Amino acid sequence: MENKIEQRELFLGRQPILDINQEIVGYELLFRSSDCNRSVYNSQDFASASVIANVLADFGLHEVLGNKAGFINVTEEVLQSETIGLLPQKQIVLELLETIPFNETNLKRTLDLKAQGFRVALDDHIYALENAAFYQFVDIVKINLLETPNEKLRQTVNELKNYPVTLLAECVETMEQFEECLELGFELFQGYFFARPVVLKRKGIEASKIGMLKLYESLCEELDIESMEKIFRNYPDLSYNLIKLVNSVNTGLREKIKNIRHAIMILGLDKLRRWVLLAIFASSDSRGVNNPLLEMASVRGRFMEQLIRSQLGAPRDKDKEETAFMTGILSLMDVLFETSMEEILQELNLSDTITGALLNRDGELGSLLALAETLEIINFGEVQQLAESTNISVTRILEAQLDAYKWRSSATIS
Repeated sequence: MENKIEQRELFLGRQPILDINQEIVGYELLFRSSDCNRSVYNSQDFASASVIANVLADFGLHEVLGNKAGFINVTEEVLQSETIGLLPQKQIVLELLETIPFNETNLKRTLDLKAQGFRVALDDHIYALENAAFYQFVDIVKINLLETPNEKLRQTVNELKNYPVTLLAECVETMEQFEECLELGFELFQGYFFARPVVLKRKGIEASKIGMLKLYESLCEELDIESMEKIFRNYPDLSYNLIKLVNSVNTGLREKIKNIRHAIMILGLDKLRRWVLLAIFASSDSRGVNNPLLEMASVRGRFMEQLIRSQLGAPRDKDKEETAFMTGILSLMDVLFETSMEEILQELNLSDTITGALLNRDGELGSLLALAETLEIINFGEVQQLAESTNISVTRILEAQLDAYKWRSSATIS
């Protein structure tokens, strides 16, 4: 049994976009492969998909944008893909890259996205009369000052004023440029004069490609939620990303997540399928390494589930068992990501029961988690005390641990 998952550092560029009062109204999100403030990639399609995948399931949309707008570069392939459907329409501005041809197919697709509530911008755009059909409905036109000679800038602005578009000046580097653009009628601004892009960085894990492929296969075969839930149970990294994704896609979610099945139901199978396709496409080609922390997390989850099951007896309470399992697999994410549990939980909209157990070992689940941790370090004296406080026999505890290891060993993971 081998779980090949690579711990890595994730990077995301973010540059503010300001209004005429120099107040931030949004951020452009940029592909970065390191903490150097530049991008290196072999494919623009890969870069575009990676930004979307990272911001949704790794960094978290709210953590990156707050309540500001997010400008995301999209290629023609990403524009035409189902990936766009994962993004929250009211908060995201789709920047159509200058490489996208203005043909009927792309026009129709963009109109469809506008109808869904997305705003659309043209990136690094050079005015041309034949693009009039696009100018009639796009929201923002970005003009790169470095690539637009001064003598042509005024003419370009005057032409675009005939259309219902907001003008954004890119690469504003001096006060003189800012004032000139204000006078010409620009309403949005971006450039080194205001702020250079900041590289956001965090620890991450390379999601299991085998797990993703199994999940995609189950979605294609239209298996039930219980079958998909079993796949997530075998891959704690996917479970963590699922919870992050639910919070990013469902902005303002009031309902707190209770377990994996609940998260799948909130997200919906259609969006789950789109995310799996995106994650497979955006994943790197690394071979991965074994991560024993994920093994331990799975065993903890199963151990806690088994103890809850034996305490409840019949009839079974599936939701409560699944909540115990989720608490176990999330209990090592702070170690895995090398950050505090408080910071981890700020990014997840989990039930108070799970949060209390993970932070303070509160409640029944907190006691079972403390028992799992104590058993792992083979402190049998304290295990005996915890067994008495939870009214679970030491024999039953050891049986549950053995079951957890057997379950993990028999899981078909590679």
